[in-house]
Amino acid sequence: KVVVQLAKHEFIQAAVLLHPSFVTVDDIKGVEVPISVLGAEIDQFSPPALVKEFEEALTAKSEVDSFVKIFPKVAHGWSVRYNAEDEFAVKAAEEAHQNLLEWLTKYVK
Repeated sequence: KVVVQLAKHEFIQAAVLLHPSFVTVDDIKGVEVPISVLGAEIDQFSPPALVKEFEEALTAKSEVDSFVKIFPKVAHGWSVRYNAEDEFAVKAAEEAHQNLLEWLTKYVK
């Protein structure tokens, strides 16, 4: 939620949300910097339907670059709370980390 608030006022150069919590569509509509939203297929805080609404709101703002992705078969927190012995979990987390790094590398100077 804090990242989105910062992104509304251009206090940051770019934003990435992984398994967002307490973020609303209205929050997303206020974003003024490039933003990437990485969601989980299994998420009670930001279910895929809500993440799709985020995507629609961002698509309507052509002046703000955005990237939205829903990771299949993972739950809220998959990129930080995962079993390091579970090959699928590790791969999903690493992919999210790579997406995050690529996005920030593209926009943060």
